[in-house]
Amino acid sequence: MDLKFRVKSIAALCLAALAVPACSAAAQRSDSPAAAPSTVASSTVVAVPVHPDVNAIVLDMVLHNGLRAAKLAGYTDRRRYAVTYRGYHLVLRATMVVEATYTAPSSKSFRIVSETGSKLLIDHVLKKLLVAEQEAARDPSEAQVDEANYDFTLLGMQNAGNRPCYVLRAKPKSNSRLLFRGRIWVDAKDFAVSKVEAEPARNPSFWIKDTRIHHVYGQTGSFWFPESDRSVTDVRLGGSAVLTIDYGIYHPVFRDPKP
Repeated sequence: MDLKFRVKSIAALCLAALAVPACSAAAQRSDSPAAAPSTVASSTVVAVPVHPDVNAIVLDMVLHNGLRAAKLAGYTDRRRYAVTYRGYHLVLRATMVVEATYTAPSSKSFRIVSETGSKLLIDHVLKKLLVAEQEAARDPSEAQVDEANYDFTLLGMQNAGNRPCYVLRAKPKSNSRLLFRGRIWVDAKDFAVSKVEAEPARNPSFWIKDTRIHHVYGQTGSFWFPESDRSVTDVRLGGSAVLTIDYGIYHPVFRDPKP
C-alpha cells in the first residue's frame, strides 16, 4: 500500500469521525427545568431509581435544541486540529489552527491560521475535514440526535463532569455517514448531550478496521458547545491514526441579549 493511498484511507476515517461533531454544529441551551436523579460515581452506570420514559428524555433534549436554535445567532472560536498516523515503520503528524465562524441556522466558514507537519495529512485529511463540516452544517437535520435518526434505549445513570446524566444507547436508523452508533450522556438537569462514545454508523472504507470516537461538550454561559473530539482508527493492513479537535474558547452571538 503506497503512502498516498494510506493517507487517503486515514482521510476516510477522519470523515467518519465527523459523525459526532456534525450532530452538534450549534450549541445546546441549558435552561430547562431540573430533573431529580441521584448522584452516582462517574465510573459506574446504575439503574435509574424512578424509571423515566426514554421518549420523554429525548423529547426534552430535542426541545432544548429548538430553544437553542431560536436564541443563538452564531459563534466564533479558534480550534486546533491534529492527526497522527503510525504504521509501516512510518510516523506522520500534522496540525492546523483554524478560526471557525458559525452563522445560524446552517452556515459555517473557516480561516486557516497556521499549518504544520505532513502536507499529505493537511491536504488529504484536515482540509477535507473542514469541507465535510461545511457540508454537514448545510442540513443539520441529517445529523440531528433525535428520534427521526435514532432509536434510543435508557441504560441507566452516570456522572459526566460531576453532573448526573442519563445514559442512552443510540442506534442509527440508517447508515448515513453523518450518524453514529454508541452511547450518549444527557445532562439530567439541562437535558443537553454532554458526552458521546461511539463508532460511525457506516464504515467509510474497506481499509478501515475499527474507529472509536469520544466527544465531549462543555458549558459556555447557558449554552453547551463541543469542547473536544478524539477518534482512534485502526487500518486493516496495519497502522493506526488518531485525530483530535480542541475547540478552544467560544464567542457566542445571541439574538436575545439575555440568553
